[in-house]
Parts: sequence; structure tokens; C-alpha cells
Amino acid sequence: MLDFSSVKNGSKTFAELAAGLTKADLYWLTDEMVDTMQESIADAVNADVIFVPDDPQANDAFGKPEEVHLPWTLGHVIVHATASSEEAAALALVLARGLPVEGRSRYEVYWETVKSVAQIRQRLEESRRMCKAMLDAWPDEPHLDVTFTHSRVGELNAIGRFLFGLSHNADHLGQLREIMRQSRELHPRA
Repeated sequence: MLDFSSVKNGSKTFAELAAGLTKADLYWLTDEMVDTMQESIADAVNADVIFVPDDPQANDAFGKPEEVHLPWTLGHVIVHATASSEEAAALALVLARGLPVEGRSRYEVYWETVKSVAQIRQRLEESRRMCKAMLDAWPDEPHLDVTFTHSRVGELNAIGRFLFGLSHNADHLGQLREIMRQSRELHPRA
């Protein structure tokens, strides 16, 4: 898996991390991320999907005010992470086509509707398909000179913008594993 620690600790920018990567690398990295997320929930049961974990650090400053300190369920993490990677892929497509990014391109399945393992597995596979389809839509010669300045991570071209979505998913891997760990304690496997 691509190591995002150099970006997190400030020793590299996303632009530096993206340097040398190709569109083909993004297909592979997408598969690797979805496969890793699927592996994290490999033994999940339906009870895990709606289990509310103990998360004293829950703080969603971007969500609904009444949900700011609400611990996220497994279903919530999956729909949030997939929405973020799809948004990154959509905005990367805009940049690759040589156009400026204007606004956001985000749709997130409402987390409370996700109650089964089948739904989260389907959501992950749908997201994989969508992200790779957006890569398919890149021109043969993407406009990697066209950039967008993200308020938190600086200037990004199409590859960097796509990577930002993968980085966001990587940030949630530990959360997925911790939810599964806590839920396994309450819902032992046969």
C-alpha cells in the first residue's frame, strides 16, 4: 500500500508523492485500497454493520450538528470513505480533462440505511467500479499541468487529487479495524 506517512508528517507534499505515478498506478492503488477494506471486514456479520463502537474521540465537524460526537458505525465509515474516494476521482477527472475544479462533487449514501454486510460489500465494489470508470474517462494525454489548490494539502494535479481520496480512505482503515475488534468482542464468531 502507498505510504502516506510522509505527507502526514509534512516531509512531502501530495504533489511530491504523486510525482512519477501514472494513471495505471491509480487503478492498482484503487484495487489495493478496496481489497484492504474488504479484508478488514472479511468476517463481518450484520450485527457489526450497525454496532455503535466506543469512540470517545468522535468529532465530525463537517457533519450534522446533532451528530458531531456520534461514534460511527461500520456502515457509516464505509459510506463516508467511498463517497470521499468517488469525489476525489470525479474531481481528478475534471483536472485530467484540462478544466478547473469548481466546487465539490460529493454524494454520500445516508449511513442509517446501511444495515447489512451485503450492503457494505456492494458499496465498496460499486465505489471501486465508479472510481476506475472515472479513470477510464481520462483523456489519453491527461492535462497534468492543470492544478487545483486544496485548502489543507496545497496544489494538486489530477493524480494528486485522486491520491487525496485514497489517503482519506487510508485514514479510516484503523477505524474500520477498531470497530471490527470491538464488535467481535460482543458478537463472537462461530
